[in-house]
Amino acid sequence: MTALWLRLTALCGLADLAYALLAAQLLGGSVPGTLARVAAGPFGDAASGWGPAGALLGIAVHFALMAAMTGVGLVLAQRTILGQVAPWKAGTLYGLALYMLMYGLVLPWRFGVPFPNPDRLRLAIGLAPHVLLVGLPIFILTRQTLGPPTQANSADLRSS
Repeated sequence: MTALWLRLTALCGLADLAYALLAAQLLGGSVPGTLARVAAGPFGDAASGWGPAGALLGIAVHFALMAAMTGVGLVLAQRTILGQVAPWKAGTLYGLALYMLMYGLVLPWRFGVPFPNPDRLRLAIGLAPHVLLVGLPIFILTRQTLGPPTQANSADLRSS
C-alpha cells in the first residue's frame, strides 16, 4: 500500500500543482508568488520574500499536504464504508470534504479568505481540483489497484 500512496501523492500532487499554477497565472498571479503563498501558510508571511527558496518550500509544503490527503483517502477507501460505494461517489464526497476543510477552515483562519467565496468563478476554481484531481483519483485508483475492501478491514475500523 506504500507504493500506491507514493504514486497517488505524486499523481495528485503534480496534477493539482499544475492546475493551481495555471489558474493563478490566468487570474493574474505568478508561479513564484503562488508557491511562496503556499509556503506562507505554515511559515508565515515572510516566506513571500524568500525568493526561489520560498517557492521551493511552497512545493515541499504542497506535497506534504498532498501526502496527508492521499494517506487519509487510502485509509478511508480501504477501511471504511466509503470503500464499499462507487469510487466516483466516494471520491466526490472526499474531494468536497477536502475543499470544505481547506476553504472553510484553513484559509479563512490563516489568510482571512471569505467562505464561501462570493466570486462563483473562484469558488469553482477552488472546488474543481479537490474533487477531480484529488478525491476521484484516490478512490478510483485505490479500487482498481487493491479492489474493494474486505468486510474485515471495514469492521476493524468500526470496532476500534
